[in-house]
Amino acid sequence: MTAMSVQNPHTHDPYPSRLPEEKWLPRQDKTVWSQWSPEAPLTAQQAEAFERDGFLILENIFSADEIAALIAESSALRSGERELMEGSVITEPGSDEVRTVFQLPEQSQLFNRLASDRRIAGVVKHLLGDEVYIHQSRLNYKPGFTGKEFYWHSDFETWHAEDGMPRMRAISASLLLTDNGTQNGPLMLMPGSHKHFIACAGETPEDNHKSSLQKQEVGVPSEESLTRLAKQHGITTATGKAGTLVLFDCNTMHGSNGNITPFARSNAFFVFNAMSNQLQEPFGAKTARPAFLANRGTPVAIEVQT
Repeated sequence: MTAMSVQNPHTHDPYPSRLPEEKWLPRQDKTVWSQWSPEAPLTAQQAEAFERDGFLILENIFSADEIAALIAESSALRSGERELMEGSVITEPGSDEVRTVFQLPEQSQLFNRLASDRRIAGVVKHLLGDEVYIHQSRLNYKPGFTGKEFYWHSDFETWHAEDGMPRMRAISASLLLTDNGTQNGPLMLMPGSHKHFIACAGETPEDNHKSSLQKQEVGVPSEESLTRLAKQHGITTATGKAGTLVLFDCNTMHGSNGNITPFARSNAFFVFNAMSNQLQEPFGAKTARPAFLANRGTPVAIEVQT
């Protein structure tokens, strides 16, 4: 019996990964799970764009005052003036600069309200066609001059292999809390890449999350596959003013460059998973990651406003 067969108890895994060799597999799940109607929280064109590209960029859905309050709250969480939950802060590789603060709804009333705001959670609920819960939440920081890159990856590959997320029925929502230009390491996405699942090579090390949160090296596609994807689909840069919302499918290939400009980049990030897609045992790891990375939650009670 091989090491991977010991790790993976699932006999009918549609997306096997962490294999001896990299493979390309077709997507077997929908991207948009609801039928569009005039009452939907998106236009028909927006729903079609998400289906086609695997992401959607929305502007001007929050007021300037709302964004200012979120920016101030973000600064307070990062600065150390708040007592944060143990283990929820990740620093940059080789420095004490804050890279990520996890568990936003649990640590901030304002971000808890944001996570349930209909302008985010309501749109995601429509796209996923189900009640949703927060699989993971975090503040991402990329400080000026020293902010490191986030290498190309599909989130679903990790969530499937290490968290036990069975199907591609989850969406990430990234709300920009600083202006993101082409120069300060904005999110890059490959439109249409969500239609392919890249089963990555290599076994999952024990406690892989302890190093992957600073620099991901397991569960990333080969340069050959990334080149093929980029040539086939191109690369879109998700730039925008603070307050811009980026929604992207769990299997969309994405990453970001390092930031050597003086201008920091930050965003609030929520992963919404369908309630029907609750986590199982990991598909490609011996043990599941901690709850702050892979929550098994209750449905979000969607609010009318922040």
